[in-house]
Amino acid sequence: MLHTVLLALIQSATEFLPVSSSAHLILAPRLMNWTYHGLAMDVVLHVGTLFAVMIYFRSDIVAMCRGACDILRRRFDGADVRLTLNLAIATVPALLAGFFLHDHIEETLQGTKIIASMAILFGVLLYAADRFGRMDGTVGTVTPGKALLIGLAQTLALIPGVSRSGITMTAARALGIRREDAARFSMLLSVPTIGAAGAWEGLKIFTAPETVGDISMTTVFVGMAVSFAGGALAISFLMNWLKRSSFAVFAAYRIALGAILFWKF
Repeated sequence: MLHTVLLALIQSATEFLPVSSSAHLILAPRLMNWTYHGLAMDVVLHVGTLFAVMIYFRSDIVAMCRGACDILRRRFDGADVRLTLNLAIATVPALLAGFFLHDHIEETLQGTKIIASMAILFGVLLYAADRFGRMDGTVGTVTPGKALLIGLAQTLALIPGVSRSGITMTAARALGIRREDAARFSMLLSVPTIGAAGAWEGLKIFTAPETVGDISMTTVFVGMAVSFAGGALAISFLMNWLKRSSFAVFAAYRIALGAILFWKF
């Protein structure tokens, strides 16, 4: 059970902070001599973190639902519609890349040195984008073109060590979106992305139930609850941090993490 709690905390925290969950999920088991937790637990942890985003940004989720309803009614004006369309545009590239490239990348780009290199490279890019990017853009001023660029950047997160939240926040800052709004757009973009990933993994379990392994309902509830709580705390921490500071500490952490991976493995 302690294994489940620690894994859920690592997954939920690093899913939303721009520090690369894949790097941590490789480093932690190797340092602690854990075995792979299984596909079913992946789904459980994704569902927990998905609920954390939806509850924290519940007003935005409601706005997205209103926007979707307006689109179905062929009404294309208003902030809610723009938000919904921009998130949809930004989601499409990752869905297509994940469908066509996920298995290939999983087979060829899992090496520790690749993960370490990506952690360092995109840590440097995060710092540069945050240091030199303008600060005049908001979620409301994101255009379809900018949404597409953020979505294209998100496809790079298929490479372990890049970080989905990290690369989307980096792209948003490079496009002049201020820090809090860059994080907010990234979090909202995680809703369809994590939802699709969880659904895909769930489909794999449904079609190949032997992948579930030996997992009890207690483990499921504990993993989901901890990943929800950890995700909510991580989101709250990041949003409050960005009100008064920059992404520099996360960039430095990524670079240090990459160096540790090179040194240890």
